[in-house]
Amino acid sequence: MPEITIFTRENCPYCRKAKELLKSKGLSFKETDLTDNETLEKELEERTGRDTVPQILIGSQHIGGYDDLKEFDRSGKLDELFEIEEKIKEEEKIYKVIIIGSGPAGLTAALYSARGNLSPLVISGREPGGQLTITSDVENYPGFPEGILGPDLVIAMRKQAERFNTKFIDKEVTKVDLSLRPFKIFIEENLFIAETLIIASGASARLLGIEAEKKLMGRGVSACATCDGFFFRGKEVVVVGGGDTAMEESIFLTKFANKITVIHRRDKLRASKIMQEKAIKSGKISFIWDSAVEDIIGDTKTGVTGIKIKNLKTNETSILNCQGIFVAIGHKPNTELFQGILERDKGGYIVTHEETKTNIPGVFAAGDVQDHIYRQAVTAAGSGCMAAMDAERFLENL
Repeated sequence: MPEITIFTRENCPYCRKAKELLKSKGLSFKETDLTDNETLEKELEERTGRDTVPQILIGSQHIGGYDDLKEFDRSGKLDELFEIEEKIKEEEKIYKVIIIGSGPAGLTAALYSARGNLSPLVISGREPGGQLTITSDVENYPGFPEGILGPDLVIAMRKQAERFNTKFIDKEVTKVDLSLRPFKIFIEENLFIAETLIIASGASARLLGIEAEKKLMGRGVSACATCDGFFFRGKEVVVVGGGDTAMEESIFLTKFANKITVIHRRDKLRASKIMQEKAIKSGKISFIWDSAVEDIIGDTKTGVTGIKIKNLKTNETSILNCQGIFVAIGHKPNTELFQGILERDKGGYIVTHEETKTNIPGVFAAGDVQDHIYRQAVTAAGSGCMAAMDAERFLENL
């Protein structure tokens, strides 16, 4: 079998995700940690042409980053290459509760369902652990006065749910049939039957939608400063966005970049006051207001060399020289699976009534998949608790 090599860095959430995916397949790999090692950084760029981590190679084949590895797995090519046999086959078993998603909402729902003796099944979804797994320091989750790393918080939540015999399948749901109870949940050709369903599939980061964004992803374009900030030592970079995520990315980048320019569509930030104060006080962060990125300048050899900016009030355009751009413009709910099945609002969020009930009796939604207002780990966990209690009461009242 070909050798798997994965280039990583310390505290890189997507590196952790890539390793977990490979381990879940029973695959061993050689890890090359680039932290504080410029020689290995050069080796990475020579072998892959990329300046982001993780980067995965199978033999001499460069697979790419974490998203590329996920797609390689989803297509079945990883199983085929390493002759891995699918072991999911659990048709006919009826679960009292199936939970889609494994962020704070899904894991809290699992904990409460399991303690209610409902023996839940959690199908982890497209991003096991949710957005917390790509969050560095979580300082506002109750019970952690010194803060906690996002991935560590997710691991603790999962262990707590597992303690009460929650079952996990680290796969993605591909189809649902909610026309009749019990509901049918599919992972490819594998069928799972649920008396009640809790949807906690969360939200995913939005990108700009510029053609050059995909072409230059990993070559100066990034959506994760924690993963890739190290590559921008002494450089000038741009962060696009005005919320807490954008400020967190900007503040983290001050450890490496000489200058960070935040570009925001409005004339003031949406971020919390404490995050705004941290950014303004840093001394390295400047702001361009009422503006949007129209294009990213560069090519796959040189990487990003600048961006084209449009002032939304005057319609004037200008060029800003930079060597990197970090996109932090919010999230979209992962609800495509339920289009035409569940009621959604204009933003794509699942509409809930009486806290977590959807328009289909027995189907509940919790966390960022239905919350477009608060979008915090603690509120997601709270709604996961409510969804589990609502599901338990629904079963009792049948």
